[in-house]
Amino acid sequence: MNIYVGNLSYSVTEGQLRALFQEFGSLSSVTLICDKHSGESKGFGFVDIEGQVQGEKAIKTLNGREIDGRKLTVNVAKPRNAGR
Repeated sequence: MNIYVGNLSYSVTEGQLRALFQEFGSLSSVTLICDKHSGESKGFGFVDIEGQVQGEKAIKTLNGREIDGRKLTVNVAKPRNAGR
């Protein structure tokens, strides 16, 4: 299940994001979206977790949790539009 994680502090790393989600199950990938010019985080990313039940538990548990003074937005990632 591909999960969107938004409202991240700009200081959060992929490693921290991985650690946050690992307790819920096996992760296929963790991607923090960064600006292509500056390399700085854009404040959101995606986590691909193996298993529907594990993904739903992660979303339910982490959505709204405060990390570094910011409340996370965690939900099922929507597919990119074909026109993008």
